Amino acid sequence: MHLQVIYDIFCKQIISKGGYGMSRVCAVSGKKAMSGNRRSHSLRATRRKWNVNLQKVHMIVDGKPQTVKISARALKTLKAGAKAKAAE
Repeated sequence: MHLQVIYDIFCKQIISKGGYGMSRVCAVSGKKAMSGNRRSHSLRATRRKWNVNLQKVHMIVDGKPQTVKISARALKTLKAGAKAKAAE
């Protein structure tokens, strides 16, 4: 019971801040790190991780300026959408 109360408080803090609980997650697309194997010359497999290319971007979210972590791919898509909208 006690752990559930702590978990609920933690989740409310995350939701109120408008973000995920993890630092390596894209705020737009939700991309996270992928895991796989590192392969040596002898094809020995050891575990490794591919992190997301996150960039800190200053955006207006709900009328307030915020710093948000966005993946480079999502940022490129957002910029292209804004450019297309401005061209109309």
